[in-house]
Formats: sequence, C-alpha cells, structure tokens
Amino acid sequence: MKVHDLGNPGAETVLVQMVDGHDLESIEDEVRAVRERTEEEFRLLVMETADWNLDLSPWEASAVFGKDGFGGGAAHTLEEVRSLCREKGKTYYIGGYSLAGLFALWAAYQTDMFRGVAAASPSVWFPGFADYMKENEIRTGVVYLSLGDREERSKNPVLASVGERIREACRVLEDQGVSCTLEWNPGNHFKDAPIRTGKAFAWVMEERRHRSSQPY
Repeated sequence: MKVHDLGNPGAETVLVQMVDGHDLESIEDEVRAVRERTEEEFRLLVMETADWNLDLSPWEASAVFGKDGFGGGAAHTLEEVRSLCREKGKTYYIGGYSLAGLFALWAAYQTDMFRGVAAASPSVWFPGFADYMKENEIRTGVVYLSLGDREERSKNPVLASVGERIREACRVLEDQGVSCTLEWNPGNHFKDAPIRTGKAFAWVMEERRHRSSQPY
C-alpha cells in the first residue's frame, strides 16, 4: 500500500487516512482545511488503497450499487496501518471519507491506539454495521460524524438509510460516554469531500485538546 507523507514530519500529532487515487488530487485542500481550523501542528499519513471495496470493508457483503461487492479486507489493512503507528510519544487519530470513514470507525473498535476518529460522511449504511456498533464498545473517547444534508435522499434504499443510521450511531456512542458530534453539511455525498474531511480532523484534535486541559 502506497503511503504519502504530508504536513510536519516532526509533529506529535499524526493523522492517518485511507484514500483512493481520486482523493489524492485534492489532498492539499484537506490539509489547508485542517490548518484553517487548528493551530496544532500535525503530520498526515495518507495510505492509498489498491482496491477500495476490498481494503476498507470490515466483512464481506453483496454489492449495494454497481456490480462490485465488498471483500472484507479491513483487518489486513488495519495491520498495515498499525505498522505505521508505532512511534512512541505520538498521538494518533484516524479518519476518512465515505467507506474510509467507516473503516476509521471500525478500526477504533479493534484497537485503542487512536485518540479520536474523524468520520466524514461515513458509509454507516454498510450491511450489519449498525448492529455491530450496538453490540460492541468503541475504544476511543472522541468521534466526529458528518453527513451531507442531501445524502439520505438517494433513490437507492440502502444508501437512503444513511441518515437514520448516522443519527443512531451518534446516539449509541453518546450512550457509551463518547464525546461525539454530528455535523450536517450542505449538499450530496460528492460535495466538498476534502473540506469535510479536514473539518473532521480539526474537530477531533481540538476536542481532545480541550478535554485534556479540563481539571479532574
């Protein structure tokens, strides 16, 4: 898996994100969006997937749109992510857009190495994922969720369930004591993806910093 290293290589904060080739075209817009919303220095590790539906799906599932199903290769992908996140003294956050946002959520159920999850327009419509969230406990304390306000208007009934699913996801996480926010962005799933992802990362960084500064 090809890794692109952006931002400040010496920063204590490390953001981890899965992308495809199309996402790379606008990754600098995302970096700017993060910098506009936080003064914290960060390094961004961008991992380019070879097969989006295979590499990021937590388990096998039939095709929801088009002909390509989901191969359930997320566990292997997570091992590659973990191999990049072994440096002591660093604070790691994981995030992503669409199916990469779903992968980020799922990854935080598998390991406690991530201090927060930035899931922008995540594919929480994924078959079985809503039940998975109810039956398991996430291993991080800060989660950002977002959705475009037109995404649940899809003619595809599975994709149209995303609004109900993301509201439910936020409730489940809050009930577990997670600091979770759900932001609605204007437009459909394909509008302003780099900006939405940048906002997501900036929010979890600032929320974690705010929580760390609170007296106990």
